[in-house]
Amino acid sequence: MEPMTVQREQQGHRGAFYVERDGARAELTFSASPDGKLVMLDHTEVGPPLRGQGMTRSLVEAAVVWAREQQIRLVPVCPVARAVFDREPAFRDVLA
Repeated sequence: MEPMTVQREQQGHRGAFYVERDGARAELTFSASPDGKLVMLDHTEVGPPLRGQGMTRSLVEAAVVWAREQQIRLVPVCPVARAVFDREPAFRDVLA
């Protein structure tokens, strides 16, 4: 299996972390506050061919790395993303 590369796209205050592979997409969408320093992780969706491969954890990890680099605080509104933070204490330093 090829290594997974999580990408980020953003237009204005909305964006997503995503992986595209074999015609399927996994994404974690987000919305930023007007100053960009508080980001709500809104929704996670993983296409059926990509399920069961740790995609959600990888997407959340990419958000955490980005938040650390940009000094952003995250609010996992999505229950699936929240569950990743609950299982990964090392990610919690970026929570608002």
